[in-house]
Amino acid sequence: MNDLYESIKLGMEEAIAHSKGDQGQAQVYRPSEVNVKAVRQKTGLSQDRFAATFGISVATLRHWERGDRKPHGPALVLLNAADNDPVGLLKILKGVNG
Repeated sequence: MNDLYESIKLGMEEAIAHSKGDQGQAQVYRPSEVNVKAVRQKTGLSQDRFAATFGISVATLRHWERGDRKPHGPALVLLNAADNDPVGLLKILKGVNG
C-alpha cells in the first residue's frame, strides 16, 4: 500500500509542477494540426458522408475546412488517425457503425 501511495503522490507532484510550467518528467502528447479538407479528400468522402462517419456536424466540418475553427482534443486525434491511415480507419469505423 505504501508503494501505491508513493506512486500516486509522485504523479500528483508531477501534475502540479507541469500545471505551473515545469515540464520535468511529464510526457505530454500533442497531436499535429491537420489540413481537414485534405484529410477528408484522402477518405474520398463527401462533406455530408465524412461528417456522418466521424460523428460531427457538417457545419463544424465546414468551419474546420475553411480554417475558421480548428479541431482539438479527441477530434484532432481522430483526424490525425484518418490522415495517417484513411482506409484502415474507415474499415474500423464501418465495423463500429455497422
